[in-house]
Amino acid sequence: MKTHLLIASACLLALLSTIGAALPYPILPPLFAAGATNGLNTFLGLPPKLLFGLALTINPLGLLIGSALLGPMSDRYGRRPVLLITAVGAAIGHAVTAGALIIENYPLFIVARFATGLLEGSGSVARALLADRLEGDLRRKALSWLNGAFYMGWLAGPLLAGATLQFGITTPFWVAVAALLLVAALVAATLPREAASGATTSWWQVARDRHSLNLLREPDLRSLFIVTLAYTCGVTAFYEFYPLWLVEVPGYGAQGIAWVTAAMCAVMTATTIVAGRPFKGEPLLRARLYAFTVAAIIALLAASNATLGLACIILYGIPHSFYNAIVPNYCAERFGGAHGQGAVMGLISTTFCLANIIMALAGAVLTLIDTRLILLLGASLSAWSAWRMHSWHHSMHRRVEGAVP
Repeated sequence: MKTHLLIASACLLALLSTIGAALPYPILPPLFAAGATNGLNTFLGLPPKLLFGLALTINPLGLLIGSALLGPMSDRYGRRPVLLITAVGAAIGHAVTAGALIIENYPLFIVARFATGLLEGSGSVARALLADRLEGDLRRKALSWLNGAFYMGWLAGPLLAGATLQFGITTPFWVAVAALLLVAALVAATLPREAASGATTSWWQVARDRHSLNLLREPDLRSLFIVTLAYTCGVTAFYEFYPLWLVEVPGYGAQGIAWVTAAMCAVMTATTIVAGRPFKGEPLLRARLYAFTVAAIIALLAASNATLGLACIILYGIPHSFYNAIVPNYCAERFGGAHGQGAVMGLISTTFCLANIIMALAGAVLTLIDTRLILLLGASLSAWSAWRMHSWHHSMHRRVEGAVP
């Protein structure tokens, strides 16, 4: 497969997959926080904000499990079959989600969101597809472009949701079904068949013995996991709860949230054009500066009025895009050769999913008091990550220098 076609296919795959995942997010906050009573926000008489937090948590829980398993599974069975199965399965999950909204069945909605998240954890497979076939500056640029495709999906998804809601609340989910079926067709048409490795190993053994969390046995990977988890907790606190802030402070509905999200994702996508360029210096120290900047923007959002807060949301994507252009490439170069690109990229994706769960649960409690509290907690965790990244970088250098005679 030619390099340009490989990169284009991976980016289009990321774009269409993320559109399916991003569509529901402008829809959920008004369903649970706008004050109108329905079968979803009155389940068992629980507070609507608590139900909203649980709805946010369950999809990342599926993503957490899927991200830990799908990358290593693709190392074993090949990228193509794993991507085909997950795309079709996620399409079915969105169809069931639409049905749950029609009948206003909260338990079915939760089950469908979990299953969809489980199968949408294939972002690590797309990253591994590039990481194991490209090298050097080209790999860094390709991974940055792949991030841009993911961001563009977060742009297109909310826009599609805002544009199609007038045709019914389930329409965006049917759009997601169509997008994911298109993903499956793209994978079948463009990715060559691969020879599976380790043919005597069952899928259950792969899931049990080769999941990405096994990498935490390595000290450096464990440290990297902790640092990136803390940073990502800040990112997910922002991502999950700025829509609620938009409902409560400027009083936006689903379409307003969609347009703000679209502006933020457009800025992130544009930033990726320059984020993947070569630079001098240590990658972790550069990533540390961007993590501090992200923490400051999230903290400022918590303390802002409507106008300044909107600027924070839109500009947040600039430092975050630069951070994401550095860290996955650093991991691919330092750890991918020894542990498998699918497993390493799965570990990175797992931090995002676990952070989603942690912050959704924390937010379900803190937003009962004040939505700004979860944003401040996220800013604090990202700032701690930046501080810890600096000390971890220097500790690695001291170990290397001590090993040199």
